[in-house]
Amino acid sequence: MEEKQNSSKELFKKMVKAGKRTYFISVKEASNKNKYLTMTESKLVGDNKFERFNIMVFQDKLSDFALAFTEACQLATA
Repeated sequence: MEEKQNSSKELFKKMVKAGKRTYFISVKEASNKNKYLTMTESKLVGDNKFERFNIMVFQDKLSDFALAFTEACQLATA
């Protein structure tokens, strides 16, 4: 059986540690040259066992997502 290769190129990555959780924010470029944002939460749930949750936001909705995220952050930190 042939393994599927990841054809995305990582352009940016930041990691934020928060106790048992780690957040990764990445910008990737697909093989068709479209860029997208990924946000991943990795949570320790046992001895060396992690759960991961991913969000992908594609380039055409990134401005809307950024505006909503900024508004939410401003409200949460006020």
